[in-house]
Amino acid sequence: MPSQGTIGDRVRGLRLNRRMSQAQLAGPDLSDSYVSLIESGKRTPTPVVARLLAERLGCTTEFLLHGIEPRQRIDTELGLRHAELELQHGDPAIAADRFTEIVKAADEENAMLTAQARFGRARALEAQGRLGQAVEAFERLRREAAAHPERLADLPLTIALSRCYQRAGDRLRARDLAAAALSQAERLSITQGELATDLAAVLVEARSEQETDSPELTYAKQVLDATGVPEVVDRSGEIRALWHASAAAAAGEDSALAVRLADDAIMAGRETRLALQLARAAMHWSRLSTAPIGEAEGLISAAVKAFAVFPATTREHGESLIVHARVKLRAGDLAGAGELAVVALGLAHDRSGTTPAEAHLVLATVALDQGGDAATHLREAHELLQTLDRPVFGSDRQAARCWRELGDLYGRGEARAPQTAAYRKALEAAGVRSAMAGVTIDATVSR
Repeated sequence: MPSQGTIGDRVRGLRLNRRMSQAQLAGPDLSDSYVSLIESGKRTPTPVVARLLAERLGCTTEFLLHGIEPRQRIDTELGLRHAELELQHGDPAIAADRFTEIVKAADEENAMLTAQARFGRARALEAQGRLGQAVEAFERLRREAAAHPERLADLPLTIALSRCYQRAGDRLRARDLAAAALSQAERLSITQGELATDLAAVLVEARSEQETDSPELTYAKQVLDATGVPEVVDRSGEIRALWHASAAAAAGEDSALAVRLADDAIMAGRETRLALQLARAAMHWSRLSTAPIGEAEGLISAAVKAFAVFPATTREHGESLIVHARVKLRAGDLAGAGELAVVALGLAHDRSGTTPAEAHLVLATVALDQGGDAATHLREAHELLQTLDRPVFGSDRQAARCWRELGDLYGRGEARAPQTAAYRKALEAAGVRSAMAGVTIDATVSR
């Protein structure tokens, strides 16, 4: 049974296989010219006409409209949902494999499902930290979205690309993409929901901490003001139970029920995902030196509580505690800043990332402001930052900022040689290595 191409291709292929003329297919209900327009792709049949044509061509309406049979389609839909659950609540590597299997199986028979699977695979690559491959996949999908807007939405792709470039260290490209996404969101008046939340997070993450005001920050604050950072409830047990029930229903060949249960599991996790994304936006916004202290205090406090709920967000919990400590420093609450830094140190068991170094930098600042000795904390921060030179961590804006701050603190103690060395390390960290080494991407932002 022909299945490739458009609806018109399938209508024509089936008609010719059955040796019918356009007039015979049209029958008494339609005109042969209308059938000709459908076959040429100039008209899309209504649901009523599609059912009528399917009856005369001896196929299902589902096949005529989508190119696959109902059972085949529902199995693909179920596969997409289970891959999404694996991405959100399981292993991103397994999710990538499952999305890839769907792409291979669906091929061009259903362009919409194939596009969804390819988008899922790109997100799974990003979740694994394979940024170069993720960027290539997102860029390819974005080019296709320009040519086939009925299959792919450009806005989620642009947001994802901005996030990937930001994490890979290409801040200029990230900001360009974020600005393009903002323009589209404002044109469509998107200020709430998943897309708005994701966009707010990338907009504020891509901004300089010294930035005073911009349309990007205004939009991010608008999204945060609309919802705040909701309290996070751990529904992982419920999600797992629904996921397992869906798998059991699929094994029993009750595909429709399996899809329903998978949808319930995905929706159960959506609220938490949005809350954590809002917490990320709040954390990055509170990091801005120009953020009003009262507002920053409220937002970062809520973000700290959100990240504290899940073991998987322990690293972000520690990062948010440091941001909170810095807000306390701006407010002149030295004791509060020190307490938060000590808690953050307690969370950094593997001593990876910049959080433990930043905690010692906060404690050194507190010691200097109180007229005490900061030498121990400065030495600890220096040693921790040295470990970030290992290639596994790559170059990092936070590391550059930490080296610069360490240099400033050495300067307050008039330790000139260590100060100069720290500034040199800041320049090196800000510079040259990239998480996407060897990947060449067109730098223009298509509209």
